[in-house]
Amino acid sequence: MDWRVVRNKVVGGLVSVVVLIVVIAAGYTYGALHWTYSSGERVGYMQKLSKKGWLCKTWEGELTMSPVPGAVPEKFFFSVRDEALAQQLNQGLGKRVSLSYEQHKGVPTTCFGETEFYIVKAKFLE
Repeated sequence: MDWRVVRNKVVGGLVSVVVLIVVIAAGYTYGALHWTYSSGERVGYMQKLSKKGWLCKTWEGELTMSPVPGAVPEKFFFSVRDEALAQQLNQGLGKRVSLSYEQHKGVPTTCFGETEFYIVKAKFLE
């Protein structure tokens, strides 16, 4: 029995397994980022928008929603993947805004955003 042949088969098998794992992980990540679990709109006042992260910088924001005057406001935390949209939102800090979002469950890493709510459109209200 030639050990070089056995070694080459083992190495080839390991490489195949690693490639298969990478392909499955990439496919899962693609699916999680492109399949929308839910979508909707939230209206409130932009409180915060910042670019955060050590390695993967993402735009993270906070919207304060108050159902009736005098009630305790609810906070809606969100992520923004589009740089142009993040700049538009930065201009509207402190203003009333309607945010359209998509919820993506199961995104495997925070490199795409710290929350599962991704803003896709913003409209400033008067």
